[in-house]
Amino acid sequence: MSIGSTIAIDAMGGDFGPEVTIPASLQCLKDNVNLRLIFVGNETVISEHLEAQGHKDSKRIRIQHASQKVEMDDSPAKVLRTKKDSSMRVAINLVRSGEADACVSAGNTGALMATARFVLKMIPGIDRPAIISTLPSVFGHTHVLDLGANVDSSAEHLFQFGVMGSELVKAIDGIDHPTLGLLNIGEEDMKGNEQVKMAAQLFENSDLNYIGFVEGTALNAGSTKVDLIVTDGFVGNVALKAIEGAAKMIGYALKEAFNKNLLTKLTALVVMPVLSNFKQRIDPRLYNGATFLGLRGTVIKSHGGADVVAFANAVKIAEVEIAQDIPKKISERVQQVLAERKH
Repeated sequence: MSIGSTIAIDAMGGDFGPEVTIPASLQCLKDNVNLRLIFVGNETVISEHLEAQGHKDSKRIRIQHASQKVEMDDSPAKVLRTKKDSSMRVAINLVRSGEADACVSAGNTGALMATARFVLKMIPGIDRPAIISTLPSVFGHTHVLDLGANVDSSAEHLFQFGVMGSELVKAIDGIDHPTLGLLNIGEEDMKGNEQVKMAAQLFENSDLNYIGFVEGTALNAGSTKVDLIVTDGFVGNVALKAIEGAAKMIGYALKEAFNKNLLTKLTALVVMPVLSNFKQRIDPRLYNGATFLGLRGTVIKSHGGADVVAFANAVKIAEVEIAQDIPKKISERVQQVLAERKH
């Protein structure tokens, strides 16, 4: 990790607030000696939680008081207008001022996106931000965007998502030419709406490693490894929630099956190592943490219902992206693409 990296934590965000955000962040502080944290929120509440964790006087921890909290049902417009001293807003302000290298929040997604865009502004050449995260697959994992920032995107927007996503995958996974697929209802060229067909032409005429249309199975279990899958936020978010629901259903069905009687319970003990390995591979907590790409700063969104393990993973993603300076790399790549288009 980069020496002296500082992360602003929206301590009050999410369903559980400081009960999760503080112990999770402290675990990351323990794992990375070069990390510094700024906990943003109610100073009294944060101090009490830090004292309970035995970290009240740590030199690598700072508390930044914020008098307001963004609720999960607050509208983005209301937050921008009336909650300028919320823990979310203050944390993002710290990124803008340079006091923090990144912000991590489990708060209201719409409010976080609107606030981050208003405070940090967009990278020149990028029209809209996009949410990118990783999903488990038979090949390890796949990066997918947009996962909900834009419910309706043009072909140009999809192309911009591909440019940004490719740079992130290059930096995070160390892949020089990551493969890129465009999510569609079929792999054939004649399938899909005009939006994806026009986007496909833009990708084909670029130097991105575009492999064509991919179906929904490619998200987790396609026949070919795809490093990055691009879609609009409406489709991406529905697909993400469907996958999360399927994972929960599988877990529930397994638990129900193994708890039927004494024999099935004994069988569960025998196969426990296999089940543990299976759970580890598909555990959504280990994939928690989505990046808002396209902004002039690093903002990581944690799931609102994240527990300590999940939120810690989001913080670790921020650490990696700080070390790789993702916004700078995206900005440089976008300028290169714009220059090539002019010629």
